Amino acid sequence: MSTLADLLAEHTGLPGGAVDHLQKVVAEWQLLSDLSFADFLLWVPYVQDLDGEGDHLDGEFLCVAHARPTTAPTAHPEDVVGTFIKVTDHPQLRRAVVERRICREEDPHWYLGVPVRRETIPVVYDGDVIGVLSRETNLAVPRVPSPLEIAYLGSAGDLCQMVADGTFPSMEPTADVHTSPRVGDGLIRVDANGAVIFASPNALSAYHRMGHAADLVGMRLAPLTRSLIADPFDATEVAQRVLAAVDGQPSMRTEAESRRGAVVLFRALPLRPLDNPAGALVLVRDVTEVKRRDRALLSKDATIREIHHRVKNNLQTVAALLRLQSRRTNSAEAKAALAESVRRVAAIAMVHETLSMSVDERVDLDKLLDKVIPVVGDVAVAESHVKVRRVGQFGIVSAELATPLVMVVSELAQNAVEHAFPAGQGGEVTISADRSARWLDVAISDDGRGLPRGFSLERTDGLGLQIVRTLVESELRGSLSLRRRQPRGTEAVLRVPLSHRR
Repeated sequence: MSTLADLLAEHTGLPGGAVDHLQKVVAEWQLLSDLSFADFLLWVPYVQDLDGEGDHLDGEFLCVAHARPTTAPTAHPEDVVGTFIKVTDHPQLRRAVVERRICREEDPHWYLGVPVRRETIPVVYDGDVIGVLSRETNLAVPRVPSPLEIAYLGSAGDLCQMVADGTFPSMEPTADVHTSPRVGDGLIRVDANGAVIFASPNALSAYHRMGHAADLVGMRLAPLTRSLIADPFDATEVAQRVLAAVDGQPSMRTEAESRRGAVVLFRALPLRPLDNPAGALVLVRDVTEVKRRDRALLSKDATIREIHHRVKNNLQTVAALLRLQSRRTNSAEAKAALAESVRRVAAIAMVHETLSMSVDERVDLDKLLDKVIPVVGDVAVAESHVKVRRVGQFGIVSAELATPLVMVVSELAQNAVEHAFPAGQGGEVTISADRSARWLDVAISDDGRGLPRGFSLERTDGLGLQIVRTLVESELRGSLSLRRRQPRGTEAVLRVPLSHRR
């Protein structure tokens, strides 16, 4: 399914500022849909020739976005985005653009056997109508008017008029829209003096948990909220944002903790239909349990990182003991074996060091390998001069992949350094990566003397390649092959699946 930006780019000639405004409308309109108990469809005039001129309002309109209410049955159970409608079938769309006002059909429109009341709201940006919102209410389910429904519809009417005025959504950034409280979380409406004229049941519950047991209606919300919040700076900020919204200034989401320990999110929206002060809407959400779980998760993450840190320290101690043992032995073969063990333990320790600083159990392999690669040549014979370099991006992988991948890559690179070049001869070992959504393909190649005749990966008795085969098959669930390069050298090709891991 095409996104809003894709549809606008393909079928309209709207400038970037207008497109940004329509995206802001779509970011905010779940609030409108829930308050209206109605679906909202965003329509734009369909322009066949983006370079042409003339009136495009007599042809078709294209639906580029759709929101369904969480407070009422939808009027459109099927997907409407990407469909076209003729002006003759919905003349109110053209009327809203031409007359620049909210238009309502006199009689319900029957859609798939369901009576639907349709209203159109022009979306104004920088003095121009750039789209039309169609508010479509399912009338099949009768609704009994209640204080909540009356307050919701009244607030929705004011906000829709502000859309037609070009004052909602505001021009200021609203990056926190998707994490802000919703209508169902708790809604309070205050008048132009800042006094509460309506509070939903969930809003009352949030204030009860904050320590206010009485009703909210008639109370001045800003000073009341200030008295309930523990931190004086947070209390002043929340109160000022409510007062600013009453004065017509938009505000961002804020969070505060009450004296009783309840944590509540607040967001205040000004109501100024036709530029007349009409108070403000204050959305509230009790997030006490969410914050408690967040703190528990943070504590758990900190514990996991501390474990990785201690494992890293223990592995470094093991590596130091192996080095000490290596210095005390006179056997060259034993020294080489101990040196390889030190390298392997050090590689694993580097993985745990990286995980001890990660907040999501994920590892940047490129940074990690850049630390491991310099260690690879340490066990090579002293007289060889082999350069090891990395090409391409390994990317970020999960912790379960990081350790075996680093081990496999370092073992294959070390194997090339040790066996590809005669004593005293230099060369180059290249570690290259090619990553897609499904696979990580790694190639370790050298320009050395190539594989010996009759070599078989399955029958080799080298410890390094045995470790590699075991890790590839059991941990990475991938594939590995070794082959000759032309004109000379060897290439080890590793393929590791990244998706559908179990």
